[in-house]
Amino acid sequence: MNSIVKEDVEYIYNNVGKNLEKFKNSNVFITGCCGFLGYYFLHFFNTFKDVLGIKSIVAVDNFQSGKPEWIEDIAKNGNIDFQVFDIIDGDIEKLVLDKSNSFVIHMASIASPVFYRKFPIKTIEANIWGLKRLLDLYKNETLRGFLFFSSSEIYGDPDSAHIPTGEDFRGYVNTIGPRACYDESKRFGETICYEYAKEYNLPITLCRPFNNYGPGMKLGDKRVPADFAKAVINNEDIVILSDGKPTRTFCYIADAITGYLKVLLHGTFDVFNIGIDKPEISILELANIYAEKGRKLFNYTGKVIYQKSEEKNYLTDNPNRRCPIIEKARTILDYKPSIYVEDGVERFLKYINEEGLK
Repeated sequence: MNSIVKEDVEYIYNNVGKNLEKFKNSNVFITGCCGFLGYYFLHFFNTFKDVLGIKSIVAVDNFQSGKPEWIEDIAKNGNIDFQVFDIIDGDIEKLVLDKSNSFVIHMASIASPVFYRKFPIKTIEANIWGLKRLLDLYKNETLRGFLFFSSSEIYGDPDSAHIPTGEDFRGYVNTIGPRACYDESKRFGETICYEYAKEYNLPITLCRPFNNYGPGMKLGDKRVPADFAKAVINNEDIVILSDGKPTRTFCYIADAITGYLKVLLHGTFDVFNIGIDKPEISILELANIYAEKGRKLFNYTGKVIYQKSEEKNYLTDNPNRRCPIIEKARTILDYKPSIYVEDGVERFLKYINEEGLK
C-alpha cells in the first residue's frame, strides 16, 4: 500500500474510535466503489475487515472503463467481493450478497461538474432511481446503517447571511441550470431517504460533503484539486479557469472518510455536513499553495495563470463561496477534522509522486 494511504487509513481507524465495534458480525455493501471515495473506503475495509469482525464486503461498480489497477491489487487477498453492477438498470436480483445485518454505502453517482454536465440523465438516474432500488432491496431487511452521499451543492449559491452554512439552510438552487441534474437529484434523493426512513423505520443517514480532495482522485477528474496537482507533477503552469476569487474550504480525504464512517454508524435518520470549517480560501490561494508545495517537493518551476474554459457553462451557477458549519457533527458525532489544506496538499502530491502518476 502507498505509504501516504497506509498512514491515512490508520488515522481514520484511530479517529472513528469505539463506534467501529458496530461493524462486528455485519455485512457491508458499497456502490460506486471505483471512484475517489471508494478508493479510501476499500483500502480501509480491506485493511481492517478482520479486526472489525466484518463477515462480508461486497463492492459494485459498472466498471465501464475497466477495473482500476488498485482494485485488482485489493481483490487479490479475497477480503472484498467485487461484482459488476449498474445501479441504474442492472438486474438487482442477481447480486450475490448477504442482506442481513448490513451497512450500505451508496456512492454510485457522477460527482465532477464537467462530467455530470456531460451525462445529466445518468446523473439523475443514479441519484434517484438507483437510490430507490437500493432502498427497496433493503427495506425489509435487518439494516444496521444506510449512508446516502448527498452534496453541499444542495445549498446552491447561499447569500452571505448563510455562509458558513448549516444543515438547516434550505438552499438557493437553480432547478433548470447546467448543474441542476446533480443538485436537484441529490435534493430529491434526500427526500426519498427521509420518507423511507419514516415508512420503514430504517437507519438512513445523509452526509453533505464539502470539497474533498486527496489520494485516489483521478488526475483527469476535472476538479480543481486534481487539475492543480496534475500541473505540479508535470511541471506545467497551474491554470485557473475563473477569476480566482471564489472561496472554499478543502477537506482532506482522511478527515472526510472519518466523518462519513461516523455518519454511517450513527444508527438513526439524520443529516450532517462533513468537511472542514477553516480556512476558507480562494481558488487563487489554493493554486499558490500547490505551487509552493511543488517547489518544496519537486523544484516545481511553473506559474499560476488564468485562462477561459472552452466549456460554455463551466461557471454557470458556480457557488461564490462554500464553507460548512460542522458544529452538529462535532457535537453529536465527535467529528474533529484536523488536517489543514497546506498539509493535505503536500500529502496528495507525495502520494502522486510515489505512485508515479502523470
